[in-house]
Order: sequence, then structure tokens, then C-alpha cells
Amino acid sequence: MKYCWTTITVREMQRSLAFYQDIIGLKLVRRMQPNPDMEIVFLGEGETQVELIWNKATKDVGFGKDISLGFVVESMGKVNELLASKGIPILSGPFQPNPSIRFIYIQDPDGLKVQLVENIR
Repeated sequence: MKYCWTTITVREMQRSLAFYQDIIGLKLVRRMQPNPDMEIVFLGEGETQVELIWNKATKDVGFGKDISLGFVVESMGKVNELLASKGIPILSGPFQPNPSIRFIYIQDPDGLKVQLVENIR
């Protein structure tokens, strides 16, 4: 068995798509509209992807406080500059539990925690 994707229900597809493309850096893999009231987007390269689903009937989305998605970044300094330029606040951190890793948490447009991790060489 292998992990293939994480599904996230979103309130506004364009806003969420912009976040995962422009902030996280995921590439659009495929986009489909099974009916006029639903849109599905897959993002990310490799085996594991993020699936965003927008459904007109869904008015509210919710996530547990103890779940997050983690993404590796090249430079925490560059990430901090990008976040500041886009008006995205840091939810918590930076944390450095050992000399080889540093990370922060932000939130996506619907409130899902996203961990951005820098591996220190």
C-alpha cells in the first residue's frame, strides 16, 4: 500500500488554489469539473498529491486542531519574505527541535495548519 493524496474540502477554489500554488509551490496536475456545482483539483509532483474539492453545497469546512500538512522549503528566510509580502501570518514558530531542522506553522485559507520545514545542512 502507498499513500496517494490528501483531500481538502475548500470554500473558495481560486483562493485555495492560489495558496497551494503561490505559497506552497505545488504544481497543478489536473483539474476537473464533474458537474457545474463541483470542482476538483490535484496538485503536486510525485506519488503524493493534494486534492482540493469545492462543492457549491458545502458552506462550511472544518479541520481538527491537531492535524497539519508538512512541506519542505529551501530557505526559511525566503519563506518568511514571501509570507510577509502576501500578508500571511505565522501561526506559531519558528521551532528548532534539533540542529538539523527548523519549522513554522501557517494556515491555509480555510484554516488547515500547514507546516513549512527547512532541513539545515
